[in-house]
Amino acid sequence: MFKVSYKLIGLLLLANLLIAEQGSSLSLEDAVNSETRTPAYTERDQFRNPKETLSFFGIKSDMKVVELSPGGGWYTEILAIYIKEPGSLIAAHHDPSLGNYYKRSRGNFEKKMKSDEIYSKVKIVNLGSQLSENNTVDAVLTFRNLHNWLRGDIEKIFKQSFNSLKPGGIFGVVEHRAKKGTSLEQMIKSGYVTEELAIQLAKSAGFVLVGKSEINANPKDSTNHPRGVWTLPPSYRLKDVDRDKYKNIGESDRMTLLFKKPIL
Repeated sequence: MFKVSYKLIGLLLLANLLIAEQGSSLSLEDAVNSETRTPAYTERDQFRNPKETLSFFGIKSDMKVVELSPGGGWYTEILAIYIKEPGSLIAAHHDPSLGNYYKRSRGNFEKKMKSDEIYSKVKIVNLGSQLSENNTVDAVLTFRNLHNWLRGDIEKIFKQSFNSLKPGGIFGVVEHRAKKGTSLEQMIKSGYVTEELAIQLAKSAGFVLVGKSEINANPKDSTNHPRGVWTLPPSYRLKDVDRDKYKNIGESDRMTLLFKKPIL
C-alpha cells in the first residue's frame, strides 16, 4: 500500500484553489472596492450606489455588456474589473468626428483605456453606430445620459440598444428625475427627465418595463436649481455660491428603471 502524504495532498488542493481563483472573475463587491478605482470616483459611491444598482439590473460577470456614453469612465472602472472572460464590455462613446467637445472627451476616454491592463479588453464603438451585431448582447446600461440625448438622438440610441440585445436582454437606465408634468424644454434646460418620458421612449423602442427601484433616490433634491442638475455636486456650476447648501443636498434625485427585450 502507498503511504498518503497529507502535506502533498494539501499542496495539491491549494494549487487547485489558486488556479480556480485565477480563472474566475472578481465579485461585484470586489470590483466596487478595488484600489484601482479613481479615489475621487469612489467618493461618489454614497450617491451612485454601484453595487446595489448593478445588482438590481442583474449584471453578471460572464455577460456581454454595452455601456452607453461612459463619459470619463466612472462605471467603466467597475465594469472592466467585474466583467471578464467569457464576458465582455463594449463602451459606446462619442463619435470623435463630431469635433470639439466630443473629440476631446473621446480622446480622454481612450487615453484612460490605455492607462491600465484592466481595460485592455474594453471595446470602444461610436455612440449612434451599430453597438454590436443584432441579438448578441446581454445588457445595455446608461447612467445619467438621457437628458443629453433629448434634442434628437434618443429614439435612435434606444432602438440601436434594442436591436443589439438578445431576446430577454436587459436595458438598465439611471437618470436625473424631473417632477411629473415637466415640459420637454425644461427637461433639456435642467438636465432632469420625467419617468413618464423615459418609460414612453423605451416602450416605443420595443422594451418592456419590468422593475423600478429607489436605490438612487434623493428626497432632499427639489430639482429646482439655478443651473439645473449641474448646480449640485459634483459639478457645482455656481462654484462657491451656496456651495455648502448644495453639498448638503448631495447628488440629484434619480430614477432607476429596468427594462427587458421581450422573448418572442
